[in-house]
Amino acid sequence: MLAAVKAIATPEVVWSALVPQLILMIGGVLLLTIVSLVKGRLPRGAYATYTVVVALASLVSVVPLWHRVRNVKEGAASLVGGAVGLDGYSLFLIATMAVGVILAALFADGYLRREGLDGPELYVLMLLSAAGGGVMASANDLIVLFIGLEILSISSYVMAAMHANRLSSQEAGFKYFIMGAFASAFLLYGIAMVYGATGSTSLVHIQAFLSQTILVHDGLLIAGIALMLIGLGFKVAAVPFHTWAPDVYQGAPSPISAFMASVVKAAGFAGLVRVIVVALETYRLQWRPAVFAIAALSLLVGSLSAVVQTNVKRMLAYSSINHAGFMLMGVQAGGVGTSAVLFYLAAYTFMVAGSFGITTIVGGRGDSRHTLDDYNGLAKTRPLLAGCFAVFLLAQAGVPLTAGFLAKLGVLQAAAETHNWSLAIIAMVTAVISAFFYLRIIVSMYFGEPQAEVEASRPVPVGARIALTLAVLGTLGLGIVPGPFTHLAKDATPAFAASGR
Repeated sequence: MLAAVKAIATPEVVWSALVPQLILMIGGVLLLTIVSLVKGRLPRGAYATYTVVVALASLVSVVPLWHRVRNVKEGAASLVGGAVGLDGYSLFLIATMAVGVILAALFADGYLRREGLDGPELYVLMLLSAAGGGVMASANDLIVLFIGLEILSISSYVMAAMHANRLSSQEAGFKYFIMGAFASAFLLYGIAMVYGATGSTSLVHIQAFLSQTILVHDGLLIAGIALMLIGLGFKVAAVPFHTWAPDVYQGAPSPISAFMASVVKAAGFAGLVRVIVVALETYRLQWRPAVFAIAALSLLVGSLSAVVQTNVKRMLAYSSINHAGFMLMGVQAGGVGTSAVLFYLAAYTFMVAGSFGITTIVGGRGDSRHTLDDYNGLAKTRPLLAGCFAVFLLAQAGVPLTAGFLAKLGVLQAAAETHNWSLAIIAMVTAVISAFFYLRIIVSMYFGEPQAEVEASRPVPVGARIALTLAVLGTLGLGIVPGPFTHLAKDATPAFAASGR
């Protein structure tokens, strides 16, 4: 007699709530499938156009879900057996990453054709990586967070090494892979230790357990938190886990540097806030000193190291480390700083994508013209490019009427509200130091003399023109009319809901 077969309970999947992530992931797989079935090459610009449309569709799909979670009767939801969350926080970050994909894809279009690398591979990896970032933003379980991080990371490793004709690109990809593998191992060990201390990998259960239980021996949990900070600190390029960033940003293709500085950083902070600030909120007295130290070091090392650089991409890399320090100020402030971090990530996406977009254009064939001397007299030879770059640099310096000013002001206010004056003072000092090297580039562009051997100016590709326009409008728009966006950031609070809602 056959034994009775016991039914296996499987979690119900509400596919409509996962549409933004699914659009990115299916879009990437579908592009690969289409290319494999179509004989011959697709029309010029088809890959970039397809990627922009997919990312735009993901961005638009966020709107109805946003109205759903803002509805008092529905609110945040916990899906797929509690492993995935749907809240304003995840939707805001997915939208931010979709914008990052749009800008990077537009810059990549002309770049790949110029370098003789035109093909679908980069765009497929870009969509898959962003889908992994979306999984991280909505993860309600540490295992799901790790899966999202690996999808994000593996695609990024390959993209960094995409330029087959440049040894520095392959070296950057190899360094990123090796160091990223160690960071992933730290994160995984941290997850195992947190599981050992709390008995669960669910962020909802961890939060509930720690709020109701006082651990007499909490060494295992603290060690787990420390290891997870290392793993996620690597993704956001925070000191002392930053050593990969200058080499990888310099060696990687310039549009991919824009992608990593915007989308990958946003995904890293998405996981960091969700795990540290929300799930481990009751242990804030234990993790705040560590985050304070990491933020202070990131602010100081990022600004001081950028001052001595002569390569513009390395300057922007160290600048990215400094900006990570500013955002960590919001993380260190806890819940009151979350909206400031979200606004900062959105503003930084426009600023940094535009900045690396300029390096994509100025870099010329071979993507090698990135020294400060190569920018001498840019305002005389290409005034519009110089003007756009000046806007992005001044915004990163925190000049009023730009998105960068309000982004920095927001995290400084969060630090002040938590009476963290010492970190705020360090941030303001490093902001002054950072202004020096931003102005150094501007002085070179407007007061330097063009090099005699500079190649003839090529026309800026159409995709890059569109991306620069969007980046400038975003950088200035968020600074001049910030109200609607700051309200969105304040409404995008991370929330855990009961499973099945």
